[in-house]
Amino acid sequence: MKAFTAIVVATVFLVSCKKEEQPAAPAAAPPSASAAKTSDPTAEVMEWRANRAKRLQAEDGWLSLVGLDWLKDGPNHFTPDLGTTTLANGKVTLTPVAGMTIDDKPVTAPVALRDDSDANGPTIVRIGTKRFNVIKRGDRYALRVKDSQAETRTHFKGLDYFPVNEKWRVVAHFEPYNPPKKMPIVDITGRNYTSDSPGALVFTVDGKEYRLDPIVEEGESDFFIIFKDETSRDTTYQAARYLYATPPGKDGTVVVDFNKAYNPPCAFTSFATCPLPPPQNRLPVRIEAGEKRYAGGHA
Repeated sequence: MKAFTAIVVATVFLVSCKKEEQPAAPAAAPPSASAAKTSDPTAEVMEWRANRAKRLQAEDGWLSLVGLDWLKDGPNHFTPDLGTTTLANGKVTLTPVAGMTIDDKPVTAPVALRDDSDANGPTIVRIGTKRFNVIKRGDRYALRVKDSQAETRTHFKGLDYFPVNEKWRVVAHFEPYNPPKKMPIVDITGRNYTSDSPGALVFTVDGKEYRLDPIVEEGESDFFIIFKDETSRDTTYQAARYLYATPPGKDGTVVVDFNKAYNPPCAFTSFATCPLPPPQNRLPVRIEAGEKRYAGGHA
């Protein structure tokens, strides 16, 4: 893989990873697994795929990401159209340039910017076809820059999938961890952190048993699964794929629909931040379901 930018703290990172699938708009939230019972699983997956492509190609979707600039203490100057961002005591202040707006209102004086860990969400600054906001990773801050005219968006090559296969819509038994297990995760730059796993998802395919440890993001209820399988050698994204599943019902089972497995943002842009699957989520089986490697992506 080419170099990617870093994440530091699991809770903050994973929340932003999910929300930024559409960054701040609810319609762009990452896909979730469906409930165990559905009248037409194939139709549901096809609808999910259409929505996935729509989210990805949105004006503020991952395809529009063009920059991630880490801030140092004091004034920061990146490109003229981004103005000057000053970091002091954990606060970021923007000294604007002509043409900048926040909430469709002109910015004519220095203004404090909320970062993406704020309960109200980050402050979005717009200028021309660009928009940017501050993200926080541990004690580090950065500007995340998007451009609706980014080549990755205007020349998007589309998504490729395995055929929908009911075999890979598995019903897993949930084995809770009491208390939740502290799960080590390594990011794409080699940094280590931990995240809580509520329990193991245990399922059987072709007579063999497999286990996955999901996590639950702050403020969310769905299980987030970071996994890798043998198809990453030649067909799917090399680093990982992601998947969401609904928590167990009274019967203690969870539907894990690998037909809804999708590529992380770093498959499309080198400016994204992505966690890697923990060792126990690297499955020794070819899961020929879900999203394949992106034709215009990174090695």
